[in-house]
Amino acid sequence: MERRTFLALVVGSVLAAPLVADAQPAGKVYRVGILSTANPRSAPLFQAFEQRLHELGYVEGQNIAIEFRNAEGRVDRFPGLAAELVRLNVDVIVTATDPATRAAKRATTTIPIVMMAINYDPIALGYIASLARPGANVTGIFFRHRELTSKRLELFKEMLPGVSRVAVLADPESADQLGELKAANRSLDLKLQVQDLRNPPYDIESAFRVVMRPRPQALFVFESASIFRARTHIPQLASTNRLPTSFAFREYVEAGGLMAYGANLADRFRRAAEYADRIFRGAKPGDLPVEQPTKVGCGRNPGKRYVSQSRRGRGGFGMRRSCPIPHAGAAEEHGDSCKSFGAAQVRRTSMALVSARAHTHK
Repeated sequence: MERRTFLALVVGSVLAAPLVADAQPAGKVYRVGILSTANPRSAPLFQAFEQRLHELGYVEGQNIAIEFRNAEGRVDRFPGLAAELVRLNVDVIVTATDPATRAAKRATTTIPIVMMAINYDPIALGYIASLARPGANVTGIFFRHRELTSKRLELFKEMLPGVSRVAVLADPESADQLGELKAANRSLDLKLQVQDLRNPPYDIESAFRVVMRPRPQALFVFESASIFRARTHIPQLASTNRLPTSFAFREYVEAGGLMAYGANLADRFRRAAEYADRIFRGAKPGDLPVEQPTKVGCGRNPGKRYVSQSRRGRGGFGMRRSCPIPHAGAAEEHGDSCKSFGAAQVRRTSMALVSARAHTHK
């Protein structure tokens, strides 16, 4: 009886050994520093990050502390905010924009940095040596968002074949996307009307008043942290002005935008939490390969309805048509084509929206 008890204890100890090796040190409180460019801690991307940490066993006030710092759109504040996180001796710094990553990297060469390289190239900027072996103290996710900008314009044109005038909302953070857009437009020959947003938080209503003067037929919105902060306001104003819209992320569609094409932003921030967890457990950031999203999604608004009113006379019969945008799992990841979502249906709805806008202004 004693021999069987002894063997059971030995076997139990052996099986438990890997779990003990991977366990977090008892009593350790990890400190996560987050450098936000413009969005509050309540933004869905940061909530996704914290939710995943919670799922991994981290509870704020028990074994983790979040040091959140928001530059409120003033990137000149980043050096001071990054230095503050270094003084707090955080265990990892999470960044989502080029200015934030640059400030963090200049502030420390030892504290691990998990970057979310959404609209910048971390290799070209020297933040990492390569995707497979980033080296130094930086790792994370590389979205290659700039390269998706041209594809997004092509899909938008496919949905709206009759459109020739497209307004573009841009800002200093999204300057690189403009180059990609102009290159893609050489074969599309759209008349692009670029409206530069300045001094965040942006005055979106004033910008829309300027945008609407030349009567654009659609709106293409670049992606940046400061623009993302207005993710509910922009779709609302576009809807009011009956402008079909193209965005980079599903969060805009959820707020009322027409379509989005890009990686799942919330999922990538959840993945960033997993990077932080691996670093807490002893992994070196320079040895963790930088990941790229393997899927992009083309999503559209599943419930918004637009009503077009045709003109009487000249062949018009005063017909009213209600055009739903059919639900097909909005913003799911379905390869790289909106055809997976029934582009023809979206095109019909989008053109009805364009038609309604045109009649409103005549």
